[in-house]
Amino acid sequence: MPTTPAVPDGKRPTLAHVAARAGVSVALVSIVMRGAYGASATTRERVLKAAEEIGYRPDTRARVLRSNRSRLLGVQFGLRHPFHTDLVEGIYAAAEPAGYQVALSAVAPTRGERQAVEALLADRCEALVLLGPEVPAARLAHLATQVPVVSVARRLRPVPPAVDVVRTADDEGARQAVDHLVALGHRAIAHIDGGKAPGAADRRRGYRTAMHRHGLDDHIRVLPGGLTEEDGARAARTLLGEASTSRPSAVLAFNDRCATGVLDTLLRAGVSVPGEISVVGFDDTSLSRLAHIDLTTVAQDVPRLAELAVGRAIARLDGEAVPDGERVVPPRLVVRGTTAPPATG
Repeated sequence: MPTTPAVPDGKRPTLAHVAARAGVSVALVSIVMRGAYGASATTRERVLKAAEEIGYRPDTRARVLRSNRSRLLGVQFGLRHPFHTDLVEGIYAAAEPAGYQVALSAVAPTRGERQAVEALLADRCEALVLLGPEVPAARLAHLATQVPVVSVARRLRPVPPAVDVVRTADDEGARQAVDHLVALGHRAIAHIDGGKAPGAADRRRGYRTAMHRHGLDDHIRVLPGGLTEEDGARAARTLLGEASTSRPSAVLAFNDRCATGVLDTLLRAGVSVPGEISVVGFDDTSLSRLAHIDLTTVAQDVPRLAELAVGRAIARLDGEAVPDGERVVPPRLVVRGTTAPPATG
């Protein structure tokens, strides 16, 4: 390999340094770095090895400024939602092989959805993938007049024009959870609600539908809850304030975080799970798979949701005919250690 002039201290390695190191032209290095046609496999390998040796990294922002396209997908996610973290990972896996990069913008207690979206638009994102958006449908429709918009994990009725919706059949997931508990022998099954969170209404409806189908209308009970551990803990404290004979033998929580709060509160109070009360979560996040939690939960198909969301966004950008409407992905129950037949006697 040719002798390469050293990169000056404190200077960022350039295409010229890579070219000198690899013994090829700057134009050929540019072809390799862009992933374009025109370089053999051997040359690509040599160029990439040279780039690694001198620490070269492509300046993607400079490339964006030189191009009419950014090839950036903007993703809005909730900072406090483990499920959104899983979705972001899936979006990266779906976007990068298609030649797109991902820009993230978080929604937090001190940072609303409008601010998160405006930041993505300012970064020249070509499309928006919004995870669990809570803004009015009219706002989504307005955004869709500017860039393609994909709403993930939220039912919209009706679906706004030009807005793509990708979601899980949340009602079916709740029905699967109730069916599982009934098959174990439970009858007094309570649901800790998700309030106004995306998906909450569907999960609530699925719970009620399943209980009715099993002839358990008299046992239907919906407790106020929410998305966090504290919401689940608060609902559990309500149950602990009742006589043990009045408590449900099983609980379906809105999500895994809420279920974790239930587990912690019950166990601190000396109530055995699943010996005295079975607990089911929703989402199958990494939290539920921890060995000391081992939570029975309803899994959302994250890779499929991410694939569909990215695919819809790219199809819109490529000018393909995309029918308006939604894509609904079926969930599946994952049985672990927090559910068992109800105690007898």
